[in-house]
Amino acid sequence: MARSSRPLDLVHAPSAVFASLWQNRRLVWQLTKREVLGRYRGSLLGLTWSFFHPLLMLGIYTLVFGYIFHAHWGNDVNSTADFAIVLFAGLIVFGIFSEAINRAPSLLLTHPTYVKKVVFPLECLPWVPLGAALFHAGASLLVLLIANAALRGALPWTLIFVPIVLLPLLLLSIGCAWLLTSLGVYVRDVGQAVSVLTTVLLFLSPVFYPVSALPESLRMVLSVNPLAAVIEQSRAVLLGGEPPSWTVLAWCYAVSLPVACLGLLWFDRTRAGFADVL
Repeated sequence: MARSSRPLDLVHAPSAVFASLWQNRRLVWQLTKREVLGRYRGSLLGLTWSFFHPLLMLGIYTLVFGYIFHAHWGNDVNSTADFAIVLFAGLIVFGIFSEAINRAPSLLLTHPTYVKKVVFPLECLPWVPLGAALFHAGASLLVLLIANAALRGALPWTLIFVPIVLLPLLLLSIGCAWLLTSLGVYVRDVGQAVSVLTTVLLFLSPVFYPVSALPESLRMVLSVNPLAAVIEQSRAVLLGGEPPSWTVLAWCYAVSLPVACLGLLWFDRTRAGFADVL
């Protein structure tokens, strides 16, 4: 697909975030499918691993945190299985962001042909690992819902809010991915730095602990982390049967949409030098 010679500006960036994805949706779909199938190529169970892996991890979390460490999630979640499910839900949400940005710095480095020898919509490449992350998150979510239904007898009606809650996470992820994909071309240390950063973010987000476990002063710090808000709201609609907080969601969108726009703007302004560096 030929790329427009007119550079993006801040006015057109919000509409452009999804425009290229929609225009090249078949290409992104094929690349994402190849990404997912390539991970399991040659294995005996194939795609079945995408279901067995989260099932196995849920069992391990239940054993380690429930029966060995006797961990509890606040005052409302006391059973071993409940703790494992709440923990697993946080890991699913964080995993979408983590997988998308960890792959980003090496995307163009591992596909130099797309930059040099073919006309290719490069801005679509970061959508591929994000799409693969969503596929694996969907498989994990299926395991989570089955376990939750078996434990509590029914699924909450608030599941209908899941797409609304996760959309700011996708905007934040793709914005950071565009930025890191570009930086990874010019600064090869970015990949190592991102690996460390995601580990730090994992423990700065309420994945292994509830926000209520923190002192009041630290809760204020955590409240500015959009990942923390999405994780908490996801647990509320997936497990708690509570509608999302529209005020918190508005804050998430107010942060994630500018991040997506600025990430795309940065990618668009720096792409002219990709071929020279690669």
